Amino acid sequence: MGAAKGILAVAGVVLVLVGALWALQGLDIVRWPASSFMLGDTTWTRNGVVAAVVGAVLIWFARRR
Repeated sequence: MGAAKGILAVAGVVLVLVGALWALQGLDIVRWPASSFMLGDTTWTRNGVVAAVVGAVLIWFARRR
């Protein structure tokens, strides 16, 4: 059971980080890479927020007893 919680936690952290990057690119705050199709596209803002929330839920489940 401990390994499953570890995997959930790692997946959650990755989703939160990737989601934050997507959201910031969609808001045109992070301009990396400079030629990304995601820059300034609000669809990626929404996708990033959803991914970050799912990641936070995974972390929450992993930390539960």
